[in-house]
Amino acid sequence: MKKLVIKINNADNVLVALQDLPKDTKIVHEGNTYVTVDEIPAKHKFFMQDMKAGDEVMMYGVLVGKVQFDVKAGMRMNVENTKHAAEPFAYRNVNYKWEAPDVSKYANRSFNGYHRKNGAVGTANYWLFIPTVFCENRNLDIIKESLYSELGYAVDDKYKSYTHKLVQAFEKGEDINHISFEPKVDKASRTFKNVDGIKFLTHNGGCGGTRQDADTLSKLLAAYAHHPNVAGITVLSLGCQHLQVEDFKRDLFALDPDFDKPLLIFEQQKAQSEEQLIQNSIRSTFEGLMFINKQERAAAPLSKMCVGVKCGGSDGFSGISANPAVGYCADLLVALGAKVLLAEFPELCGVEQEMIDRSVDQPTAEKFIRLMTEYDDLAHKVGSGFYMNPSPGNIKDGLITDAIKSAGAARKAGSAPIVDVLDYTELATKPGLSLVCTPGNDVEATTGKAAAGATLILFTTGLGTPTGNPVCPTIKVATNSILAKRMSDIIDIDTGAVINGEKTINEMGEDILEYCIKVASGEEIPKAVQLNQDDFIPWKRGVSL
Repeated sequence: MKKLVIKINNADNVLVALQDLPKDTKIVHEGNTYVTVDEIPAKHKFFMQDMKAGDEVMMYGVLVGKVQFDVKAGMRMNVENTKHAAEPFAYRNVNYKWEAPDVSKYANRSFNGYHRKNGAVGTANYWLFIPTVFCENRNLDIIKESLYSELGYAVDDKYKSYTHKLVQAFEKGEDINHISFEPKVDKASRTFKNVDGIKFLTHNGGCGGTRQDADTLSKLLAAYAHHPNVAGITVLSLGCQHLQVEDFKRDLFALDPDFDKPLLIFEQQKAQSEEQLIQNSIRSTFEGLMFINKQERAAAPLSKMCVGVKCGGSDGFSGISANPAVGYCADLLVALGAKVLLAEFPELCGVEQEMIDRSVDQPTAEKFIRLMTEYDDLAHKVGSGFYMNPSPGNIKDGLITDAIKSAGAARKAGSAPIVDVLDYTELATKPGLSLVCTPGNDVEATTGKAAAGATLILFTTGLGTPTGNPVCPTIKVATNSILAKRMSDIIDIDTGAVINGEKTINEMGEDILEYCIKVASGEEIPKAVQLNQDDFIPWKRGVSL
């Protein structure tokens, strides 16, 4: 019989409904009997005992809120009766002990990646177009349209074919409602078999704004050019913008003084015409594609993987199924000597003390405290704060306070020690688990995670999101089977078996690692990659959660 509820931690005083519970449902859990006072939808919580106004609500073993007025056992937690609350945090010199999982079965495992001369190993082989300023976005759009279909990277042929049929029907005076949509259209095979894609980092920065914005963008774009999944780069510049080509090159060679990838730079104000600029860009890039197409995959140890863990469109099951399963996968990777990146600082609000206590030394902990405090202060200055992070969709599906959302989100990182804390655009260099300062915003976070060096991203979701990244294959992990079936076109892994009691967290975590190895080897292509879901949004500090 399927379980009706779950208590996540022994210290908790709320139960989570695993399925819809009508009012007056009698539930026996761990020898105690509860009767629901309200209807409790799946993923939502109800109180295990009568509570007074001001009493603390515990979940995942941490403080996640306080009740605003007297509540009865069996009542549903909601935004009226519970408000966000979190414990204060400080460095306290805890000697954190971690028991690494047994990874002996992976001792001789490897993945087939692209080996770079600096020792990094990519999971893909991309050519990257970078504009130093938004003025060049239009030129990049034209280049993209010119290259994608001809070289076999377009995924929109079915929509073009459908539109063509609509035009034909309109011209003939026919009813367009009878025109059929063909979901599959024969695609031309790729011209360059060893080039996994051509990617474009269009953005709205590079000029205007503040000089700090331009400096940050320069470091971000340099990090993408340096990325192990990038084999060559074409840069388009206008010429007069804040972000100068020399600034970009300075930041790029600061990351790697021996940078040796093909780097093509075109400046429009030095070109004879727009036509010449685009023509020269296409021809030179084509020559570059011919060069990087000679590169082939080769075996690499799993320690060469760098995996970012992210959640978006979270629901009440995120912290119960997908996130802890990804967390176990993260622990396996750390035990294998790989890098794991946890970002989204607004979604660590309420679990700061755990992150501090898991830090390997005081400087690491204090850097985390400083970045968290400065970020939250900036948010408050514009009339917000981390406590305002949950979205309407999060709340509708049971994530009532930011601390609840954060406590579940943090489970993506497993339980390994934190070896480093990285500010936005800083590169991960240490094996193990690192924290990366980014917003919780899905695309701003994945953009920053790729800049830190993630070569794969595990992205959990309970509500569904198409988010991807231009240079980092993004794997979607559903928290529940209903979502996985309903949005199968964007979901790669279903962890609903954990909710249904069919698999353990550890078993699912191992399944996720196996899928990561296949993606890293080019044997599996995540849905976001198949759809060319190349989302890229630079972060302007302090104005985003």
